[in-house]
Amino acid sequence: MMTNAPAARHAARPLRILARLALVAMGVGTVVAAQAEGSAAERLRFRQAYASAQQGGDAWRAQAAGLENYVLFPYLEAAALSHDLRTLDRARVDAYLSRYPGMIPAADLRRDFLGELARRKDWATFTAMYQPGLGDGLSCFALQARLSRGEPLVFERDLADLWKKASLPNACDPVIAAAHDQGLLTPERLWSRIQIAADAGKGGTVASLAPWLPPEDAIAAQRIAQALNDPATALSAAANWPDTPRHRQAVTLALQRMARKQSAAADTAWTTLRPRFSLSEQQTGAIENALALFHATDFDASALDRLAALPAGAQTDATREWRVRVALARQDWPAALSALDALGASQKDDGEWRYFRAFVLAKLGRQGEAKAIYQSVAQEATYFGFLAADRVDAAYAICPARMATDETREAALLGDPGLDRAFELYAVGLQKLARREWTAALAGRDADTQRLAADLAFRKGWYDRAVFGLSSGDALRLYEQRFPLARQDGVVEQSSQAGIEAPWAYAIIRAESAWMSDARSGADARGLMQLLPSTAALVAQRNGLSWTGGESLYEPTANIVLGTRYLAQMAARFNGAPWLASAAYNAGPNKVDQWVAARGNLEPDLFVVSIPYKETREYVARVMAFAVIYDWRLNGNALPIATRMTPFGSTYTLPTSGAVRKPVSCPAPAVATPAPASTPAAMEPAPASATSAPTPQDPQQ
Repeated sequence: MMTNAPAARHAARPLRILARLALVAMGVGTVVAAQAEGSAAERLRFRQAYASAQQGGDAWRAQAAGLENYVLFPYLEAAALSHDLRTLDRARVDAYLSRYPGMIPAADLRRDFLGELARRKDWATFTAMYQPGLGDGLSCFALQARLSRGEPLVFERDLADLWKKASLPNACDPVIAAAHDQGLLTPERLWSRIQIAADAGKGGTVASLAPWLPPEDAIAAQRIAQALNDPATALSAAANWPDTPRHRQAVTLALQRMARKQSAAADTAWTTLRPRFSLSEQQTGAIENALALFHATDFDASALDRLAALPAGAQTDATREWRVRVALARQDWPAALSALDALGASQKDDGEWRYFRAFVLAKLGRQGEAKAIYQSVAQEATYFGFLAADRVDAAYAICPARMATDETREAALLGDPGLDRAFELYAVGLQKLARREWTAALAGRDADTQRLAADLAFRKGWYDRAVFGLSSGDALRLYEQRFPLARQDGVVEQSSQAGIEAPWAYAIIRAESAWMSDARSGADARGLMQLLPSTAALVAQRNGLSWTGGESLYEPTANIVLGTRYLAQMAARFNGAPWLASAAYNAGPNKVDQWVAARGNLEPDLFVVSIPYKETREYVARVMAFAVIYDWRLNGNALPIATRMTPFGSTYTLPTSGAVRKPVSCPAPAVATPAPASTPAAMEPAPASATSAPTPQDPQQ
């Protein structure tokens, strides 16, 4: 069995010693001494001093006495200076920048101090300290500094790059106003940026630029903005609009937006407006594409016919895939086969559609063809590969690999100052800063070096760097690093106490946060299992568990205690079925109830392929595949994936010691494993966003 996390952590110290010895042999022992891994005492003192530094002033210095050679010492003064920005003068900032040139905290301090100088309108000091490439906001402050000196703007020099952005920070507003006053914003330039903003769906930018156009053009631009911001109102008024190119664009945008929100209302408006406007073939195709796509995500009766009737120029990968999904949901096997045949070449090669081609062929009685395709897909360690293996009673194709050792390169990496800072920042709990140092240290490095660094991070218990760093090519077979067990966080014990399976809980963690314990979503879901504080508080109350507030969710043990109970709550709501509970964990149980009410007659794999949200479809597939891999990692084999995907009307029961398990083999040639999860709970392009984002956890559900 592969080494577990605690053993790996204990192994890190000998590895560091080996690295030091190697570097000493190369004549750089003094460098290593200055960059050596911090001791427990140093780390404790740093944490205390850092907490004081974040309060500003110089009290931290007494606590940091003796840490002057500690690799993270520069972060202490930077924290104090950042807190005291409002009272800082240039001399103190320059002194810090000269002591720590090229370091991330120095770059941050420069950026923050420039922002403070702009707030003070101290343009002379700002200009002296400014460096290009620090972001659009500071670029616009630099232009404000130029304007303060009475220097005119030059469009090509000062604004051309900013003008290509669909939206800009508020710091740019005075600059754009000055450009207008200087006569630089010609109608052609205004329309150029309006088009960029319209393509990006930025109605606010369009509305802000419209008043500077000539009156007739301004009206058209305002209607484009309205189409983006309030399509229903725009469509109600569109019957009285003139048939001009700009108004045709507004009508097209409004219909596309309305189709996303209310496909039936968009149909009615399209029937009324189509004869009114001389739309181009491209505009007509875009409208019909949107109508067909969003009728499909609603599973309307007309959806399949609409998708099949789309002209070739109006079809996209999304409409072609949804034609298959709708046909599968209807269990119309001839229509499904025709839709599969209409997929693009690259789509046909995808494991999902190869699996469903075999599925459909089997339903049509073409068992021999189906079996051959299933056997091919079963060679892949993916959700669809595992499903296919179950269909033909084949072993799961998991081909583990191990990292080759290279002590010389490991020693060089451990001696890298930036990587050393990254590891120390992680060790003291400053994970966000640690990731920034990590990224900077490995920027431009070759793939082998990055993979070696990821393995070193794994051995130090920094699992998310391994997950993200080993995400392509042969590295996908490094299951030990990509699917860490982290038993010290209590996943197995807490899963047992909650009445759920540990492999499933591990899979949820891996899919939600990729083991990033400080992960925080835009909806404020936190920690390893991405719990909302409101949800966690109610789960704690229902289960008689302690609750100390939202910050506690960044503590892995506390997060897992509450997350496993919430998973158990979702499982109980859906007859114990891990696959449906996973969908509810991602999209919300009420939304899953709606889908079950509409399509609860389908086999589980058909139900998953018909989930309207792309994010949730892929989430369920990831979790189910990850559960197989974690089951294998924990037990040496795995329950069939079909076991966890119980049909509607059946109740899932936890496996007993005598449960039938699948063998695992390594076919030749080895093939890829499931792609690792991206930013937890990230939205995908249409068709997932065709309806809405997955709903956050509702503490009342």
